[in-house]
Amino acid sequence: MRLLGVERASGLGGWLLRTLGPRTGTQKTVMRNLRIAFPDMDPAERERLALDQWEQTGRAFAETAVMDRLVAEDRIEVVGLERLEAIRDSGEPVVFVGGHFANIETLAATIVGAGVPCQITYRAANNPYVDAQIIAARARYGVKLFAPKGGDGARELLAGMARGESVALMNDQKFSEGPEAIFFGQPVNAAPGPSRLALRFGTVLQPMSTARLPGVRFRVTVYEPIRLEPTGDRPADIAGGVQAITRFIEDRVRENPVDWFWVHKRWPDRVYAALKAEEA
Repeated sequence: MRLLGVERASGLGGWLLRTLGPRTGTQKTVMRNLRIAFPDMDPAERERLALDQWEQTGRAFAETAVMDRLVAEDRIEVVGLERLEAIRDSGEPVVFVGGHFANIETLAATIVGAGVPCQITYRAANNPYVDAQIIAARARYGVKLFAPKGGDGARELLAGMARGESVALMNDQKFSEGPEAIFFGQPVNAAPGPSRLALRFGTVLQPMSTARLPGVRFRVTVYEPIRLEPTGDRPADIAGGVQAITRFIEDRVRENPVDWFWVHKRWPDRVYAALKAEEA
């Protein structure tokens, strides 16, 4: 991919998954997700959206290998950069939250590029060789702080925030426990970690998102922060934060549905079971 350069690598990745993705078993997950989120959408439009999102996913995977060049070629425009600069200059940590849109590596690149000390969370790949490649790819564009998920990762996050380092967490994937929130009219469980951290350190949830533009370019937007006001009822405060983040994710999906990671089973098993029963 690095031999191809940014545009050809992205194009090849997009072509591969646009061609192969619909032939895999995951296509059923994509179509069911789209039915849950957009029950009134014309079936032909859902088919087109499913095909387009495969191309987006393929491009994102391929672009990881050339992200340092994508950054160096100034292919990321930032809306709300002044908010990142204010966070950097304050020396106080925030909790960055977002979802899997377009290419999530652009979010990390933007945070690091603005000079904000931040721990970027990730789940280590099962294959240690692949994991080493991911770490090396991120290091090329400046991401050096990692906090693997799990007990050790949680301790690293707490210690980092105590030192004034921000943390960045994706909050739109399936979570078997945690508070229940409403996502596209259906119940989902969402990770309470971001809200807990914000309440513990008396800071804000700082939402960010990215959208793909033509020509392998991106627009990263830094939104108004979400402020959690403690009421004395901690479980309710955490649940309120979880719903606020979930609502933010849903709003971004509705704005640019093709950019979201539809191949992931976001809703609980009972929602998919009900849909399968309908299909039967």
